[in-house]
Amino acid sequence: MIFAPVIRRAAYAQAPRSADLALQRFLMGALAQPASAAAAPAAGCTVTQDEKATTLQLDVPGLAREQLSISIEGQVVQVQSVEGAPRKVQRAWELPTEIDASASTAKLENGVLTLTLVRLEPVSKATTLTIH
Repeated sequence: MIFAPVIRRAAYAQAPRSADLALQRFLMGALAQPASAAAAPAAGCTVTQDEKATTLQLDVPGLAREQLSISIEGQVVQVQSVEGAPRKVQRAWELPTEIDASASTAKLENGVLTLTLVRLEPVSKATTLTIH
């Protein structure tokens, strides 16, 4: 005869610990598609908007200016750490309007990267024709 003890599920199936939940949030954020600025921001990132610009604040402790690369293409902003940096950072945001790269600024202070992304004002491409 085989003895198999019966244990109630509640005795061994406990609620997830806070460390498990934190790891799950981190992994889900790291594996997600590029974040939208209109969507809920990930941990370590703050997004604010006004009429003329969008401001992104990203925590990048331990990285210097030379170890970060920022690229703007149309409506997409990408922040990456360069090869050889002490930690890897790779984030992307898609904004609702195109960005004026020449008027935008980036500032790194106390491990916080602040990107001020100025919206590109739409320019009318309409032309007038003369009637002969």
